[in-house]
Amino acid sequence: MNVKDVIHRFWTYAGGASIRTKIFGIVLGSTLLLSIGFAWQFRAVQVKELEHKTKDQGISIARDVAARATDLILINDLYALHQLLSETQANYHDIRYIFITNPDGEVLAHTFGDGFPKDLNSANQVRPDTFQHTEIFHTDEGIVWDVAVPVFDGQAGVARVGISDASLRQTIGRLTTQLFLTILGVLVGSLLAATFLTWLLTRPILRLVAATEAVSRGDFSQRVPRWANDEIGSLAVAFNQMSEELGRTESFRREQSRLRRQLLEGVISAQEEERRRIARELHDSTTQSLTSVMVGLHTLEVVCDKPELHTQLTGIRQVVSQTLDEVHALAWQLRPSALDDLGLEAALESFVQEWADQNSIATDMVINLGEQRLPESLETAIYRIVQEALTNVSRHAQASSVSLLISQRGGEITTIIEDDGRGFDLARAMKNGRLGLLGIQERAELLGGSVKIESRPQEGVSLYVYLPVSSPVEI
Repeated sequence: MNVKDVIHRFWTYAGGASIRTKIFGIVLGSTLLLSIGFAWQFRAVQVKELEHKTKDQGISIARDVAARATDLILINDLYALHQLLSETQANYHDIRYIFITNPDGEVLAHTFGDGFPKDLNSANQVRPDTFQHTEIFHTDEGIVWDVAVPVFDGQAGVARVGISDASLRQTIGRLTTQLFLTILGVLVGSLLAATFLTWLLTRPILRLVAATEAVSRGDFSQRVPRWANDEIGSLAVAFNQMSEELGRTESFRREQSRLRRQLLEGVISAQEEERRRIARELHDSTTQSLTSVMVGLHTLEVVCDKPELHTQLTGIRQVVSQTLDEVHALAWQLRPSALDDLGLEAALESFVQEWADQNSIATDMVINLGEQRLPESLETAIYRIVQEALTNVSRHAQASSVSLLISQRGGEITTIIEDDGRGFDLARAMKNGRLGLLGIQERAELLGGSVKIESRPQEGVSLYVYLPVSSPVEI
């Protein structure tokens, strides 16, 4: 794994953490690092300072002993010399030992009790000159600074004092404990500050998130109070302005949709009413007139005794008969009487059978609508959708078979029309605005339904129309 992958993974995990976690991490992490760094540096400085003071204390004691022991050595008062060393050691509890040697290295007095350790005397010979000398010994009890100071410029011998680091270690221990408690207190304070800061920052953000989710669900009445005059407060103001503008836009859109729906309902209703009126006029007036013409032509044909005129009358009567059939077909297409008299199933069976015969396309139809009539608007919409879909198949699909399924399940009617034709590019067809598909969608949406189309070139077309059922009307 290279550095780039490590950085990417780090940012993935870091970016996935919540703001609360990030704030806690930043505050506690920075506080902990600063506290540990300060404690380490402060402890190091204090240790050096205490070591320096301990060595200075040892040198001061050794010099004092050397100065006070000069006369005692010169008069050879070894008892008083021993008393001097014992009193000095008693006054300073950090002193582990004091002894004085003559210029030849022989011990004149010491504080070791029964015997002077030979290894200390032999291993640490100090030249009796005018220079003081300090060495460090590591013992089982800790570190001992051995300070040697010449007595009477070395002419009377050397005074040696051993200073233990026990007090230093105790002081450092207390200092470390105090620093630890201080760090713990700082961390607790930082935790409280981080909690308050997190609450201060995340509360308006969480309100914005909740309001945004509500807006995404279509509730544009959400408003977020301005928490403070900072960036989040400005964001809240911008959100409120956006929500208000979206509310106005949504109200305008709903009004436009309502007006469009009313207009579309009126257009379709007027269209169906006009179709019904024209179909009735064709059936009641035009067909009767054509029938009367046919009866008159037949009468003339019977009474006419001229063969050439008889032939012309027969041809005219055939033209009128063909026109009468076309008028009947046109009236049926405009508004099938079976749809008003017998219902949707009978009207579709008649229409689909006639369409299959005219276009020589094998058609399979299954209708399951129960025993109750559907509302007139729903029956008309389904009939027109099937009519438009089959018209598109006959014009464009080049299909050899068509399957039609209309079923009612619960509160919904599903209409499925499938063909094995050449299909089409759905995105391009919708982009070009094919009127047949748009008409089907408009009729379905007008009744609160939906349309789903599945098609690929050379793979046929599947049309799914879902329409909600209102209260049915009994026959």
